[in-house]
Amino acid sequence: MELLGKNAIVTGGSLGIGKAICIGLAKEGANVALNYRKHDTEAKAVMAEIERLGREGLAVKADVASFRDAENMVQAVVRQWGTVHILVCNAGMNWDGVIWKMTEEQWDTVITTNLKGYFNYNRAVAGILKDQKYGKIVNISSINGLRGKFGQVNYAASKGGEIAMTKTLAKELGKFNVNVNCVAPGMVMTEMAEKIPVEFLDRAVDETQLGRIATPEDIANVVVFLCTDKARHVTGEVIKVDGGQYI
Repeated sequence: MELLGKNAIVTGGSLGIGKAICIGLAKEGANVALNYRKHDTEAKAVMAEIERLGREGLAVKADVASFRDAENMVQAVVRQWGTVHILVCNAGMNWDGVIWKMTEEQWDTVITTNLKGYFNYNRAVAGILKDQKYGKIVNISSINGLRGKFGQVNYAASKGGEIAMTKTLAKELGKFNVNVNCVAPGMVMTEMAEKIPVEFLDRAVDETQLGRIATPEDIANVVVFLCTDKARHVTGEVIKVDGGQYI
């Protein structure tokens, strides 16, 4: 077990990619605290799976857009387990529309959730990781933060901002033995993707080189690797996990 004795926080951990990351970290020995906003039943199920794997779990209902909620969650983890070693920021949303129709609310909501939400949690753990001179941060972005996407100016901007944040924090925290990296998935078959019209899913498959859409576990496997000391010399990177969709 590569992460035995480590304590992790995963935002948006009740469904999809976040759920797979929580379970993947627990399989490697980490205790996992997950953040969720409204999926109580699903969060409890993830907690049960973490505990079935012999690890400790902590579920915290919190809004990632709230600076205070982020601080309170990190403090709760420290009270529970003494410290935190790993942060995976995954919680996010989209609210699509072409720019000439996009409302201020659409822009503000997505930017606040996706970009400020990542700032809130990165900020909340940074001092702890810096002082203990050890830590792993993985921010989940998107290939659309690298290439843009028609109808997603708010989402693409937030995901591009997460990438810039990751690179900056890698520079700020590197001398304290803290690795900060970014994973940029393409289309992933999550609960959200299952609601997308078939023609859009088919188009995403056509863009890939492998002819398939990723599973949440495909993303989680790379995230877990970045959280281990096997990736100790990797920082400031943006790793696309997209089956070649970007190229």
